[in-house]
Amino acid sequence: MWDQDGASRHLGIELLEVSYDAHDRLGRARTRMPVTDTMVNGHQITHGGYIFTFADSTFALACNAGGELTVAAGCDIDFVRSAALGDVLLAEGVERARYGRNGITDVTVTRESDGELIAHFRGRSRALKPRPSA
Repeated sequence: MWDQDGASRHLGIELLEVSYDAHDRLGRARTRMPVTDTMVNGHQITHGGYIFTFADSTFALACNAGGELTVAAGCDIDFVRSAALGDVLLAEGVERARYGRNGITDVTVTRESDGELIAHFRGRSRALKPRPSA
């Protein structure tokens, strides 16, 4: 999945780790993204859409860690602090629950230099049914 993710590559997102606990059926992912000049808004802080996209990419990696084709059913984000040009952001996504074909994943976005929380994202996922073979 990561190899075909052009959007994440375009934003300079770096994959640090993906893991899957087969016993609990829960995934985890860690990513990193530098804030570039094209990501800041008129207030000279990181545009929230870029932070959301960064968290969403991490969410996708965590909920697909087990290999089952899984997509977002809904997402929410709370912006806690701003990030600035030159900051490097880290995201950690942790699947909290899987029930049936549904799941809940939390993603925290922090600033690498001081560990300050930038945003908290919660994603709700849905595993797709396998497509029938032709």
